[in-house]
Amino acid sequence: MNDTIALGRVAGLRVGLHWSVVGIVVLVVVGLAGYTLPLLYPGHSAVGYVLSGVAAAVLLVASLLAHEVSHAVVARRNGVAVDGITLWLLGGVARLRGEAGSPGAELVIAVVGPAASLVLAVLFGVAWWVADLMTAELVAAVLGYLALLNLVIAVFNMVPAAPLDGGRVLRAVLWRLGGDRYKAAVWSARAGRGLGFVLVALGFVELLARGVGGIWWVLLGWFIISVASAEEQQARVSMALAGVRVRDVMSSPVETADGRRSVEEFVQKVVLDRPHSTFPLTDDSGRFNGLVTLRQLRSVPARERRSTSVAALAVPPERVPAAEPDEPLATVLPRLSADTGGRIVVLRADELVGIVSPSDISRAVARHGLHVGTPGGADLRWSEEEPTPPPGWWFPGQREDA
Repeated sequence: MNDTIALGRVAGLRVGLHWSVVGIVVLVVVGLAGYTLPLLYPGHSAVGYVLSGVAAAVLLVASLLAHEVSHAVVARRNGVAVDGITLWLLGGVARLRGEAGSPGAELVIAVVGPAASLVLAVLFGVAWWVADLMTAELVAAVLGYLALLNLVIAVFNMVPAAPLDGGRVLRAVLWRLGGDRYKAAVWSARAGRGLGFVLVALGFVELLARGVGGIWWVLLGWFIISVASAEEQQARVSMALAGVRVRDVMSSPVETADGRRSVEEFVQKVVLDRPHSTFPLTDDSGRFNGLVTLRQLRSVPARERRSTSVAALAVPPERVPAAEPDEPLATVLPRLSADTGGRIVVLRADELVGIVSPSDISRAVARHGLHVGTPGGADLRWSEEEPTPPPGWWFPGQREDA
C-alpha cells in the first residue's frame, strides 16, 4: 500500500494517505450530511449538516491513525522496525519490517490497536454526553457517531481471524500453546478466509434484500480472503525454510559498483556487461553505500542520464533490507521490499558479504519440498528482468486493519 499524500510524521513515524481514503470522507460526509443528520435532527441549515459531516470524517480518519500509531509505537518498543503508516479506504496499514520475537510481544502489539480504539470510544462517548447536556444537537450527533464507530472498530478488529488484530491474538495464543509460530499463522489465516467468505455471503444477501449497501461487505470480505490466503502461503514458505540460514542461499562474493558514475556511463560500462537487475554500490573503503535497480535507471529521461549520478537514484543503505549470515532465512522474509526488487543484502560488521535475491529464495523453497506458484498462493518465481514482486506476493511484516 503506497502513499499518495505524505502527511508528515507522528511519533517519529512517516504517515501518508492513499488516494482511496477519499472514499471514507465521501461516504461519511454524504451519509451524515445528506441523509442521517437531516432525518434525525431536522431544522438545521445545510451548511451545519455539511460541516458536521466533514468534522466527523476528519475525526474518523484521525481515529484510524491513532489505532495504527499505537500498533507501530508498541512494535518499535518490541524490536520490530516500522517503515510508516498509510491510511486507505478500508482502514490503515502499519508497515512493520519484521515480526515479533515472542508470543507475548505479538499479543501486545495486536491488542494495543483495539485498546486505543476502545479508549477513543469512551472519550467520544463522554464528550457526547456533555454536548447532549448542552443541547448542542449536531455536535452531540457527531460525537456519538464517532463513539459508536470506534467501538465497532475495536470489537470487529478483535474477531479471531487474520489479518484482523484478533487474528494476531489467535496466532500469539496458538504459538504459545504449540510452540510453532508458522503453524499458528496458518490456522489464523484459515480463520481469516472463513470470515471473509462469511462477509461476502452476507454482502450478497444484503444486496438482494436492500440494494447497494451490501457492496461494502463484499469488498471487505474479498479483501480479507485475499490477505489471509497470502498470509497462509507465506507461513507455509516459512515452514519449508525452517533450519535454512541466510548463508545457505546467499550469492557470494557480490559484484559491486561505483555510484559516482553517471547513469549513461553506468549503463554502458556496467549494466550491459553484467547479467543483473540490481547493483549494490560501495564507496572507496568498500562500505555498502546503497542499492540501485534497472527500474530506477530506466526511470531517468535519456536527456538527463549524463548529468544524473547513480548514487542519486539508489535506495540508501538504511532503507535496504539487511541480514546477517547466520540468521534463519524465514525470519528475514518479512524484510523484503519492492523498493529493492526483493533483494536483501548480507552484512557482517557493515561489510557486504552476500546478497539474497528472489530466485535464491525460490530455489531454497523448491529444495525443501514446497511447490510454489500454486493457484491462489504466492508465486515466488520472480523475473530477474522485472524485479518488482508479483501481485500474489505478500510482505508479511505489514499489518492491515479493516
